[in-house]
Amino acid sequence: MIKTIIEPFRIKVVEPIAFTTTKQRAELLKNSGHNLFQIDAQNITIDMLTDSGTSALSSKQWSALMLGDESYAGASSFHHFKSSVQNIFGFSQVLPVHQGRAAERILFSELVKPGNIVPGNAHFDTTRANIERLQAEAVDLPCRAWLESSDQDFLGNVDLERLKNLIETSGPENIPLVILTITSNTCAGQPVSMQNIAQTSQLLKTYGIPLYIDAARFAENAYFIKLLEPGYSKRSILSIANEIFSYADGAMMSCKKDGLANIGGFIALKDTELTERLKVNLIVSEGFPTYGGLTGRDLETIAVGLQEVLEDDYLNYRAASASFLWNGLNKLGVPLIQKPALHAVYVDAAQMIPHIEPAFLPGQVLVCELFLEGGIRTCEIGTAMFGKTDKKNGTQICAQRELVRLALPRRVYTQSHFEYVIEAFENIQKRVDKLSGLKITKEAPALRHFTAVFEPTRLLIPSK
Repeated sequence: MIKTIIEPFRIKVVEPIAFTTTKQRAELLKNSGHNLFQIDAQNITIDMLTDSGTSALSSKQWSALMLGDESYAGASSFHHFKSSVQNIFGFSQVLPVHQGRAAERILFSELVKPGNIVPGNAHFDTTRANIERLQAEAVDLPCRAWLESSDQDFLGNVDLERLKNLIETSGPENIPLVILTITSNTCAGQPVSMQNIAQTSQLLKTYGIPLYIDAARFAENAYFIKLLEPGYSKRSILSIANEIFSYADGAMMSCKKDGLANIGGFIALKDTELTERLKVNLIVSEGFPTYGGLTGRDLETIAVGLQEVLEDDYLNYRAASASFLWNGLNKLGVPLIQKPALHAVYVDAAQMIPHIEPAFLPGQVLVCELFLEGGIRTCEIGTAMFGKTDKKNGTQICAQRELVRLALPRRVYTQSHFEYVIEAFENIQKRVDKLSGLKITKEAPALRHFTAVFEPTRLLIPSK
């Protein structure tokens, strides 16, 4: 029996990638303010900035795309899209939007009031920004195993004891909803167990608080449940997904992840009255409720993608790809989050560059070095993304972890691309003790990492 897991597809169309010199990359890095979001894609060799919207479409998706009904109202493409969503998520009400952050903005604008508290296992950047925009507080309650850097399963779980205490001390009337993000991107793509989802639902029902699931990577989470949680090994991914959402009052999804699409998202709900209220905001800002800012082609693409993402062959290949990269880096001694995710591999930059303190952005330093070494674009998930600058003294309030995410676009890169990334890390390791820190010289009041300007400084290396 052949054990090697291969890509469950053949490559039919290819896209050239750029190769630049070290000198060119150094100039690009300087001109971008050491922020890789500001470097044009045409200058990137391996793009691991995100897995969002970067998937390669399948032949079935391209075929479905040609069937797109571009009617303004009541298009057949919407009904195909709605049926695909209902088959998986089970909610009767489905509102399309152009991407996940639009779903967050529309839902939160109706439910969240100034002074409210919105707990979750770990909010990602746009979720937190949309909550804070409404002058509410986003509270992360990751499980203790994550906080203790354990290697146990389901590190994306919410801490139920802390959640209960927060509800008791804040008052359930001040908590309009709780959000479970599956998988937990902020917690290095770690999954949430079915037991934790069910227990969270049961707890919230006691207080009359609705549970919403951020479902961007729902299929990957279902895969982990099938792989790791007792009683699920023989269940289909679809049936596991059905059970996950049976515990929730609604879901938000960026279909740019496990929708295998380049744009799109939705809000799915049980509550018809709330849906009607959301439609008002949707029509004003996104479009008519049967297209929600998307073309018929987009809706058809997502309808197919939501079915393909459930396939065992695809998920096994996805897991094998992530494991190959994780194992290669691990053999080099690169410090990693001990449980590989499916959508990314997470490097612990604070451990890899221990002489640079968190306030001086070791994650962003590593991001820049990867680009300088091989034209590889990645994303910092640490103080640059989640920290804040103290307005009184200009010091950095640091994040809990200093990570670099190597995101894996779906059905895009092959094993040799990952070998290239591994070799780049090997070369960086040889000069890691010579790296110096960065400081932020310009930042926006929200989601600062997208547009911040960084400047190298050797003053940020503490004396030993």
